[in-house]
Amino acid sequence: MFIPKTFTVLRGYSLKQFGADLSAGVIVGVVALPLAMAFAIGSGVGPERGLYTAIIAGFLISFLGGSRVQIGGPTGAFIPIVAGIVLAPKLGYDGLAMATLMAGVLLIIMGVSRVGAAIKFIPYPVTAGFTTGIAVIIFTGQINDFLGLGLTQLPAEFLGKASAYAGHLNAVHAPTVGLAALSLLILLVWPRLRVRIPGPLVVMLFATGLVAGLKTLFGDVGIETIADRFGAIPSSLPAPAWPAFDWGDHWQDRLKELMAPALTIALLAGIESLLSAVVADGMIGGRHRPNIELVAQGVANNGAPPFGRRPATGAIAPAGANVKSGGRTPVAGMIHALTLLVIMLALAPYAGHIPLCALAAILVMVAWNMAEIESFKALLRAPKSDAAVMLVTFGLTVLIDLTVAVPVGLVLACLLFIKRMADVTNVQAVTREFSDAGDGTEDPNAIEQRRKPPGVEVYEVNGPFFFGAADKLRDVLGTVGTKEKRVFILRMRHVPAMDATGLFALEELRRKCERDGQTLILSEIHTQPMLALGKAGGYERFGSENIVGHIDDALNRARELLGTHREPPDPSRFPEVERERQPPSATKE
Repeated sequence: MFIPKTFTVLRGYSLKQFGADLSAGVIVGVVALPLAMAFAIGSGVGPERGLYTAIIAGFLISFLGGSRVQIGGPTGAFIPIVAGIVLAPKLGYDGLAMATLMAGVLLIIMGVSRVGAAIKFIPYPVTAGFTTGIAVIIFTGQINDFLGLGLTQLPAEFLGKASAYAGHLNAVHAPTVGLAALSLLILLVWPRLRVRIPGPLVVMLFATGLVAGLKTLFGDVGIETIADRFGAIPSSLPAPAWPAFDWGDHWQDRLKELMAPALTIALLAGIESLLSAVVADGMIGGRHRPNIELVAQGVANNGAPPFGRRPATGAIAPAGANVKSGGRTPVAGMIHALTLLVIMLALAPYAGHIPLCALAAILVMVAWNMAEIESFKALLRAPKSDAAVMLVTFGLTVLIDLTVAVPVGLVLACLLFIKRMADVTNVQAVTREFSDAGDGTEDPNAIEQRRKPPGVEVYEVNGPFFFGAADKLRDVLGTVGTKEKRVFILRMRHVPAMDATGLFALEELRRKCERDGQTLILSEIHTQPMLALGKAGGYERFGSENIVGHIDDALNRARELLGTHREPPDPSRFPEVERERQPPSATKE
């Protein structure tokens, strides 16, 4: 269960597969180069931190992960989270490193505790809501560089950014807007040309060359580059150093401040990496190991904060590019990280000339692809409850943050699910008007096919009998207990599961029947409710003779209590009895 895919796929690894992985790894490394720097700059940190993330964490995620083709590194989903932590007065860069370390520990605990498979139960409206919300935050974060507004400090919250932009629209820089729009146009058109060179790399090279040419011809044209804001990009990995986070005298308070961002990073890293692995599985027909994938994400987010980097997770877009390029083992992911390392060592001095507006255009395109507008529209046309969950999660992600949005979305989705399940559960009297199967002729176990003795009332529970539906049994208590009814039969053949609240409701019904001089008989209980009833001591309180396996047994038990004669066994239940009664000739035929 906890063996990385690397050690599995290398058995029988061939030179031909290595060639395919080498080609795919180099291509994905080139694809990841502009994205790594763009994600880092969009988060408010230096571009080199994005490269460190893609190199160190990308290698560890591929080497130790549970997916054949997962590609790890910085992703757009972390932009608002990282920016919020960096801009927080008491956290900053060192707070980001400590929160990432804590998130790594949480991810390892999640993997060892085998909760990886549980993440798949997060409802789609919740993931769609926060994903689209993150896309909106990414887009709004790029307006400053896209329009060349020249704002040096931006608020972390959405409404603060919108207010700042509205007050500086008169500072729009035309050359910057022109280059950004041209870069965005190239990104939109490039995929239609079906050229294997990635569009972001083309935009980065084109914009860098154009700005360099304009500077040669006309001098400084006012288009800001990476070097203008962040200085030169280092051409080597930094020496590892422990984050210099000031815990102060009240370390418990500082720990509480870090816990919320650490939980957010861990939750988002787990969700995004496993969603990416699921998508990749569909592309190659494979199956990832979710728990070891979480452990690998934890190790990756624990292993490189000493290098001053940001959080990492598996990314869908690079993983898809890896599959399309022929990568089929984790070797391709490790080569992708090494390719980035070689590029940084050789070309770092030139990266400082990349215009920030071109990287902003790349992130605008990332935000558009992440938003999945068509899926968002489709969910708006879905049942109102699902649309409400998505809109609430979306709104809270944009206006507050992911820490609030995801828990609230999950709680709301759970409450609505409980409501749905309660709606499909009913407790009703079995009468001519409400028959078990239409007119009673289709179901051989229908009560209409049997003679119900006077003084017997039959009710039936349909659906899971849990806390959301227990009130429906309480609602019928007022109708039970008339003096002429001495036996109350509760059929449970359509109850697949029952919880403690359901057991308590049954106990209430038993006590009411006892007070009214009635006997309660439980009929046709399935395995899980029967086990729950037995563990709760129900056999003794209800009486084992009043817990029967078929409606005929329940009716005969009622006749026994009423002092009337028993009915003969139903031939359909005991075919061997009917065969014994038949003459030999009939049996032979």
